[in-house]
Amino acid sequence: MKDSKKKQIGFQYALNGIWQVVRTERNFRIHIFIFLLVVIFGFCLQLTAVQWCLVLGVSGLVFVAEMINTTVERLIDYMKPEIHPQAKAIKDIAAGAVLMAALTAAVIGLLVFIPKFLHLLH
Repeated sequence: MKDSKKKQIGFQYALNGIWQVVRTERNFRIHIFIFLLVVIFGFCLQLTAVQWCLVLGVSGLVFVAEMINTTVERLIDYMKPEIHPQAKAIKDIAAGAVLMAALTAAVIGLLVFIPKFLHLLH
């Protein structure tokens, strides 16, 4: 098989994985909604290139964390369908990683957007 064909197939698998998370994970859809609001506000408030890098970077971090969390949850459910304290701990830690990413994104978002909003008030 040609390298370009392999890359296309691999890319398709990745897109399938993203679509799977979008379709099945409510929290991921919430993150998308918030991200769209952030992008709209970013255009309206004319973020600088550095501010866009910060906002897009932490947004990507949240999306990646949510996808890894989903992967961990599904893997645990597959490997250990019965309730087990270790399985719960693993899932809780993965969920905590998403919370940390989201809080980091929120703080950076506030640091970027609050001065922009305050400038509008003057």
